[in-house]
Amino acid sequence: MKISVAQTKSEKGNIKANIQNHLKWIELAVSEKTDLIIFPELSLSGYEPELAKDLATDQNDGRLQVFQDISDANKIAIGVGLPIQSEGGILIGMVIFQANQPRQTYFKQILHPDENPYFVVGSEHTILTVKDRKIALAICYESLQPQHAEKAWEMGADIYLASVAKSQAGIEKAYAHFPKIADQYSIPVLMANCIGFCDNYQSVGQTSIWDTKGSICGQLDSQSEGLLIYDTVSKTTHTIIETKESDM
Repeated sequence: MKISVAQTKSEKGNIKANIQNHLKWIELAVSEKTDLIIFPELSLSGYEPELAKDLATDQNDGRLQVFQDISDANKIAIGVGLPIQSEGGILIGMVIFQANQPRQTYFKQILHPDENPYFVVGSEHTILTVKDRKIALAICYESLQPQHAEKAWEMGADIYLASVAKSQAGIEKAYAHFPKIADQYSIPVLMANCIGFCDNYQSVGQTSIWDTKGSICGQLDSQSEGLLIYDTVSKTTHTIIETKESDM
């Protein structure tokens, strides 16, 4: 199977415009015969905790139907980020669309202390099955906590996929942590980061993939939107950066 991790730049609070940008990259992923595409944390709203209350919605929001239609038509699974309203408060969510299946949402379970004033925690791991591969989903800060990956491994995950919105300092922590996770559990680790200004910091891309031994096997730059595509059979990566393409 092929998995695309998308590196995108969100317009602050502009869900409509961000949907259109997502569709461009999903179309490219479809043209590459990708089976799954995952976007960065809160990709449809931008990572803007102070706006979350006004932007929060749910997985059945009518604006999201276009993703279900594309999933159904092309048999591609899609994961997009949104703040999700619940009775207990607002959660950081990843809404998952799979062909001819009910939507599901994974909720971030471990918040960074800075997020506590704005969000509440989710309670369950999500293992996404695509073409018989079990993919554990993680959202940013929690992906750096060892117990999160350990639980995913216990649940039978054979791929660990982190949707993040990280600064340079956060990327450096990821680059120290993810190779260890990949090597310890012998599973590929894929990370989708955004670019551009988020909240009160600059997100720096460098979307990456580590192989089962913890060696980096694909990486995007810190300034461009693009896709990093991983083939689980050949263990190779392919990049699409704006209008330029290259193989690694």
